[in-house]
Amino acid sequence: MDFLTKLAIAFLIGIMVGVEREHRGLEHEIFAGVRSYSITCITGMLVALASESIGTGFVYVSTLFFAAMCSIITYSKIFLFKRIGVTSPITLFFIFVMGVLVGYDYGLFAIVSSIVVAFLLIQKQPLHQFAGNLTKEELYNAIQFLAVAFILYPVMPEKQFFGLLNLRYAILIVILVSLISFSSYVLLRKFGTKRGLYYSGFLGGFINSEATTGALAGLSKKAEEMAAPVITGILLCNISMLIRNLVLAFIVDPTGRTTMLMLLPQLVLIIVSIGMAYRHSKKVCPIGGGELKIQSPFSLGQAFKFGIAFTLILVIGNFAYNAAGTTGIYLTALGALVSSSGVIVSVTLLAVSGNISYEVAANTAVIASLVSTVNKILLSKISGSSSLFSLAIKDFGIIAATGTLALVILNFL
Repeated sequence: MDFLTKLAIAFLIGIMVGVEREHRGLEHEIFAGVRSYSITCITGMLVALASESIGTGFVYVSTLFFAAMCSIITYSKIFLFKRIGVTSPITLFFIFVMGVLVGYDYGLFAIVSSIVVAFLLIQKQPLHQFAGNLTKEELYNAIQFLAVAFILYPVMPEKQFFGLLNLRYAILIVILVSLISFSSYVLLRKFGTKRGLYYSGFLGGFINSEATTGALAGLSKKAEEMAAPVITGILLCNISMLIRNLVLAFIVDPTGRTTMLMLLPQLVLIIVSIGMAYRHSKKVCPIGGGELKIQSPFSLGQAFKFGIAFTLILVIGNFAYNAAGTTGIYLTALGALVSSSGVIVSVTLLAVSGNISYEVAANTAVIASLVSTVNKILLSKISGSSSLFSLAIKDFGIIAATGTLALVILNFL
């Protein structure tokens, strides 16, 4: 990376973060703006370049200088100007470090890190609002989960047990699935009440389609006219569950072979579900979605339940395949009554490890989606009204029959 390129990168990083700080200055007086951040980043880059001739001691001295300057700014801000907060001085020091990284040819790291920090700075209000809305239990769950993600995962050995399960990889999958669910959970907490039952049903399907269906079905007992909007919410929940299953298959098998093989029947299920949902959506929805009570996906209990479910299905599936061949694997799809995502992850892992074919894994994954779809009928019967149950039998019966036909046709083509 030549000098002019490094200069341009350092300048643009300073501009990117400095603009946000300058904009913040419209609300109150700031200690550093666009010029200060750009000059600081360029200075860091020049320090790194000069250290190649002068020695690394120049970097240490310069870093101490900027650290001292940022400390003085912090002291002045808190004790002289009576304002609480250390974001500006910390960001200024961060920008200096980014300039040093650019000077040492780590420009990509500096750019990505600066984008993330700029995003955090811009999202100040939404982040504060979200943190303020979290309950103590959710905060406790998040801390526990982060401990698993950043302590347990790194120390877990890269070793396969019984030729099937790599514990390190298994924990990574649990983390990724929980992150997908948590993203939807955040949106549900933020917009659910405002956007209504349909929005909540769709987001809830990414978190836990069974829990969401049960919660929505319970709302149908309030009045007979609730059946149509509730079944629409459950159908949208089923759609997001089907989409999530495709995403999970791709996460576990980044080659996309399993996902592509299950894509056609899954799309049929999704399209038919959309058609059913659209037919019911014309009726007015009289309630919001804020009444849904779904446990945070960052709960360790939720995470480990998923981990145990997919591990058991993985082990049982392997033994079933050895004992009964393809039929044994297909039977594991019944695990979708508990967790369709667990089945998807398990059979895809079996395919990736070479224990079963990709075709068998894809077929089992689609069958799991069908089982989860049919399960919505049972959940509607248990938790919902008789009117909702009647609609669920008809709608989900058609969806399941169409999806089964698509799967059969695909396997005989």
